Amino acid sequence: METPTKRVDLMMNVNTRGTYLTSKACIPYLKKSKVAHILNLSPPLNLNPLWFKQHCAYTIAKYGMSMCVLGMAEEFKGEIAVNALWPKTAIHTAAMDMLGGSGIESQCRKVDIIADAAYSIFKKPKSFTGNFIIDENILKEEGIKNFDVYAIKPGNPLLPDFFLDEYPDTVTKKMESHGAVPQLKEEKPQPSLKPHSGTVEETFRIVKASLSDDIVKATQAVYQFELSGEDGGTWFLDLKNKGGNAGQGEPTDEADVVMNMSTDDFVKMFSGKLKPTLAFMSGKLKIKGNMALAIKLEKLMSQMHAKL
Repeated sequence: METPTKRVDLMMNVNTRGTYLTSKACIPYLKKSKVAHILNLSPPLNLNPLWFKQHCAYTIAKYGMSMCVLGMAEEFKGEIAVNALWPKTAIHTAAMDMLGGSGIESQCRKVDIIADAAYSIFKKPKSFTGNFIIDENILKEEGIKNFDVYAIKPGNPLLPDFFLDEYPDTVTKKMESHGAVPQLKEEKPQPSLKPHSGTVEETFRIVKASLSDDIVKATQAVYQFELSGEDGGTWFLDLKNKGGNAGQGEPTDEADVVMNMSTDDFVKMFSGKLKPTLAFMSGKLKIKGNMALAIKLEKLMSQMHAKL
């Protein structure tokens, strides 16, 4: 409801319409080549509703590019190789800086990994067509084992990209073949993990007891949590003022970061059972404010998992 019509049209025109018409204009010339390739930067057709609910228009626009791969690969089989390439992790671009804010680059890879993956595809014959390729996977096939060379900050946790189901607690729906009905992967039932009364309060008590001047000095941020469900309401974590503080209610200073989520997911996140990046990507966690400071909190959580 918050996406303007003009923006919807822009996404459709640039992604789906642009891909279709540019390909159409180039195909007569590509047919004259001995090794012709079209490579779309678009994702596998993953029909998990997770990837539609938060950004339906964007998903339609990107999947339109992927459908061009399916259609053109079949139509021009033997003449032109048509494939899609998609990154496994976030790639550091101007778009990521705009969306993620300062500091997001530490969770990204360099554009070099896309360039190397594309080169690997272009080396292949025209018979290699109709594939949805993940950058890391094809480079592993090429014999590359050390992927730290592609990281902006080697050793730092990487932000997973959209449209890929890489986690066991994510329900996965995938197209099994061209036009096939999506099949739901069966998973072993997981026990319900609902927080009992006082769990949020206990979490904040442990966090508060763990605070120190060093943590405050290293973080310099005030966090506000708007939690829904049992033990919900407004809670805060002050890592800016001397000694730090945590508890129920609004912080004394204006919050640098406001996080909205359920109490269940909050407890899972602080105890290490739910990765903050996954929570954010899947829509379970909504963040307003400075994303770089939000990432600092993720590092602090990882230090507290043993205590929680």
